[in-house]
Amino acid sequence: MRTGVIGLGGMGAPMARNLHEAGLLESVWNRTRSTAESLAFELGVQAAFDPAELAGRCEAIILSVSADADVLEVVDAILTGLKPGSVVIDTSTVSRETACKAAEKTGAAGSAFLDAPVSGGVEGARQGTLAMMIGGEAAVLEQARPVLEAVGSRITHMGPVGAGQATKAVNQIMAAGINQAVTEALAFGAAHGLPMDRVIEVVGSGAAGNWFLTHRGPGMVEGRFEPGFRVALHHKDLMICRQMAGQFGVAMPVVEMTLVHYRRLMEAGLGDEDISALFREKSALFEAEDNAPERPR
Repeated sequence: MRTGVIGLGGMGAPMARNLHEAGLLESVWNRTRSTAESLAFELGVQAAFDPAELAGRCEAIILSVSADADVLEVVDAILTGLKPGSVVIDTSTVSRETACKAAEKTGAAGSAFLDAPVSGGVEGARQGTLAMMIGGEAAVLEQARPVLEAVGSRITHMGPVGAGQATKAVNQIMAAGINQAVTEALAFGAAHGLPMDRVIEVVGSGAAGNWFLTHRGPGMVEGRFEPGFRVALHHKDLMICRQMAGQFGVAMPVVEMTLVHYRRLMEAGLGDEDISALFREKSALFEAEDNAPERPR
């Protein structure tokens, strides 16, 4: 199944490499043409002139872009090139409504659509072990399965178009809560002068252990926040979650608190750091002089 990838950032580029290894990659496109040309040269594939040209060469088109407007813009751009019977697979994190609009547009052009947001970070994209939450027709998922299996190791059909994005919202809310808990707990431990490498090891092996603690804990206590998942992107995702909860007249405390903290980090110019940079905010709570405990005399 000849496949093209549109959007060659931190997630799209490694997905393209895995598709190439599986013998499926036909073409790539990126807004910054030099990025597409560089990857195309590396992999020996075509750098499409525009999204429509890519769509005309491929039976499956993967989208990996940042925002709702970007998804709809790219979908509009591929419509004239789409082949009847092709499949558009959107791995971006956007709203349920955007997924449905994109599906309507591609359906009118005779192509199928899957909303297929992913979880697993840059590491999962590189290793081809992403978890994929699929919304769309089951038959279309089976048609696209070889493509999906080239980039993900857990592919789960969640229901009709939009269900994948709703599931990803669950993931993003949960990720916010885990980030809050882990960064706050580690800041607490550091303030007490504990050996944090051993704290992470022992806590990570018990009931409170989790992926984020294991993979981000060591870096954050050393002051390293290389992006696996950027603060600004999670902030964008949580704004979508807020909007979705608002449909029920609900404000979610963890989401609201995390949006405030991320906004502070973004205002400090740290929006491109990993979300574990929340550790900075939590550490500051314990560094205030008024909060310092009295030392024994």
